[in-house]
Amino acid sequence: MAPMSIPTRRLLSNAPFLAAATGQTPSHRPVWFMRQAGRSLPEYRAIRSDVGMLESCFNPELVCEITMQPIRRHKVDAAILFSDIVVPLKAAGIDLDIVAGVGPVVANPVRTTSDVAALPRLLPEEVGAVTDAITLLTAELGDTPLIGFAGAPFTLASYLVEGGPSRNLERTKALMHGDPTTWNALLGALTDITIAFLQAQVRAGVDAIQLFDSWAGSLSLAQYRAHVLPHSERVFAELANAGVPRIHFGVGTGELLGAMGEAGADVVGVDWRIPLDVAAGRVGPGKALQGNLDPAVLFSGPAAVESEVRRIVAEGDRAIELGSAGHIFNLGHGVLPATDPGVLTAVVELVHSL
Repeated sequence: MAPMSIPTRRLLSNAPFLAAATGQTPSHRPVWFMRQAGRSLPEYRAIRSDVGMLESCFNPELVCEITMQPIRRHKVDAAILFSDIVVPLKAAGIDLDIVAGVGPVVANPVRTTSDVAALPRLLPEEVGAVTDAITLLTAELGDTPLIGFAGAPFTLASYLVEGGPSRNLERTKALMHGDPTTWNALLGALTDITIAFLQAQVRAGVDAIQLFDSWAGSLSLAQYRAHVLPHSERVFAELANAGVPRIHFGVGTGELLGAMGEAGADVVGVDWRIPLDVAAGRVGPGKALQGNLDPAVLFSGPAAVESEVRRIVAEGDRAIELGSAGHIFNLGHGVLPATDPGVLTAVVELVHSL
């Protein structure tokens, strides 16, 4: 692949999110929420009432507005681009749709060597709507950093092989173990798509990138190391000179955190299942941690929420004492749709006060 060209970007040297992500001392503990753009906000539901998910993701003005909504409401320390992990697949020409209540559904699942050979490559101009949205956002965000993102090759592969969401990923694991040559060709093609998508976002001006490996937690450590880690490593290696922090996140990945830390990211996201100070020991020193309030706790009332927020901040402090480069407060997964937006605002205010 061609070397990553670093664009002229906004000067955000005082942004707490970027300071924490790069081992500096932020002016306050930064906080943002996965899936903060949309889902729980009434203004989001209003603006998307008659617009499909993928249609929304390819409308620059709509992407800009939805991305800005939680910035205005919650005063979080970073914006995350409103998009979906299957956007680069759709842009490249793969026949899929996001079905309400189901998730991504692929018209022609990818299960054979010939299926893999037929996969398209992603050209930068095919995600022009996304990069146009980033241009709009960097003009509007002021001193708030913008996080771009992509789905990791394994998680993208799971949707393509299964044809949609799957609880057990039986077809995915069968291909992975039964035909490793085809598996590696598939992940190699998806790695190329992921790199092209992230590079396009960086060139457009995002200030950080996050790689979501949503389904990696379904794997054993041995499976992850043998069949997934090399491809994630290549994504991060190709973005190493991009000049932006790189975040790696998966769900249910407590047993994989050491290997995920080796993949090359600057920040490792931690879900709610293990404490941050324990995660610090698994990830190892020199990387920042992000997380890890259980999203369901936001339904438990002000006293319980405050107690959990304080616990996580304290664990983040201990993680830093143990060698972590910093702590970015976040949820351990995405905002649940029925969450009271006022609770999220209160969490931001509490974290900042601490």
